Amino acid sequence: MTTLTAPRRADDTDAQDHAALLDALRDAIGPAHVVTDAKDFDARLIEDRGLRRGTALALIRPGSTEEVAACMRLCHGAQVPVTPQGGNTGLAGGGVPDGGIILTTDRLNRIRAVDPTNATMTVEAGCILANIQAAADEVDALFPLSLASEGSCQIGGNLSTNAGGTAVLRYGNTRDLVLGIEAVLPDGRVLNDLNGLRKNNTGFDLKHLFIGAEGTLGIITAAVIKLFPKPTARATALVACTGPDPALALYARMRGQTADTLSTFEYIDRLGLQMVIDHAPGCSDPMAEVHPAYCLIELTGNGAQTNLDARLETALEAAFEAEEIIDAVIGASEAQKDALWALRENLSEAQKPEGASIKHDVSVPVSRVADFIREATQACMDHMPGLRPCPFGHFGDGNLHFNLSRPVDMADAAFLAEYGAFNRIVHDIVHQMGGSFSAEHGIGTFKRAELRRYKDPVALELMAQIKATLDPGHLMNPGKVL
Repeated sequence: MTTLTAPRRADDTDAQDHAALLDALRDAIGPAHVVTDAKDFDARLIEDRGLRRGTALALIRPGSTEEVAACMRLCHGAQVPVTPQGGNTGLAGGGVPDGGIILTTDRLNRIRAVDPTNATMTVEAGCILANIQAAADEVDALFPLSLASEGSCQIGGNLSTNAGGTAVLRYGNTRDLVLGIEAVLPDGRVLNDLNGLRKNNTGFDLKHLFIGAEGTLGIITAAVIKLFPKPTARATALVACTGPDPALALYARMRGQTADTLSTFEYIDRLGLQMVIDHAPGCSDPMAEVHPAYCLIELTGNGAQTNLDARLETALEAAFEAEEIIDAVIGASEAQKDALWALRENLSEAQKPEGASIKHDVSVPVSRVADFIREATQACMDHMPGLRPCPFGHFGDGNLHFNLSRPVDMADAAFLAEYGAFNRIVHDIVHQMGGSFSAEHGIGTFKRAELRRYKDPVALELMAQIKATLDPGHLMNPGKVL
């Protein structure tokens, strides 16, 4: 396997080298955009959930692709590592710096072009996802990527982690929403592949090297993204069922009877819903009785609202007759639909008041989702009686957030000490089912050992060779992924 050269850390160089580099960076992008007092960028040193803190020599804020390239040339020449950061909302430690320079894309926030006829938008890496969604809405179009952090996450980070979200079932992951990119390489060269073509067979599709690479091969500075027709109607329901097996049968029915109008099929078990009811402001149980599990279903389309409502009601009536569901609430107004969505969208935050949780972001073939929930739940509870498993997430694309809340009477620190043991239990089951231990959150620093354990050795070797070719000094986001 290719051996990567260890980076020379910033704190391995002498103060004169640091001063020279920082002066050169100030000349390149302006003194106001080179921040050297750590207290002024303390939040940038910490992972979103506070699980890891890093160190950095400085934070820099280039305002254009040319300035990013200039900064990369300078850091490359000084052999100082660079950690790219967007909104710093990642969940795998991929944005935590390990010395060197933090390069934030905050100022790369322009929407360069909107082409409604070609159904594309050209955006810079620092654009907030919600702002992109709003810009698409202004031209009566849809950019379907949707995440809980969309009000603060940046599209560059979404690209770098190949983000998923709640619309993957119909529109695909971030990778599927991109036609072209612009990226700055570790040595400062600029890859200009900002094309809006649906057909372009001119050699290797290089954008896919950078999408999902978590900033380890270069910095994505802009992208051409796909727009879609804006739905004119949606039908939303929360249905109750006895567990994951009838939920899987229901999913198969919905796919068959609603076809490409099915845009959401999310699973929530009772514990998760109860946490939202208990801790999320304004959320309440929409059903009169308590049930073991629930599915949030949404159809979207461009026809009449009555047609979409009728299609949903017909499918649910058949599901009742087949005993796949035992209760259902259909949103009759936009406010009611939003209230049903809030039960899903608040789930991650609602777990926090319940104490420490061990989180898994996994995927298996959709046909094995019910098997996984049953087997992993039993295996984890066998390991720790009193554990409170909380599986939820994107049932329709096989991606579950298999979160484990600590036993009520257990200390947080003692529970978190079992992280490695639970990882092995859950990820071994995932691997046996042909799944992935990282469905949409990436590898970062948290899952590097898992990558070595489960990834095909030839694939690992090829990844290392690509890294060594583009970044032989291992200066781009060191310590992440590989």
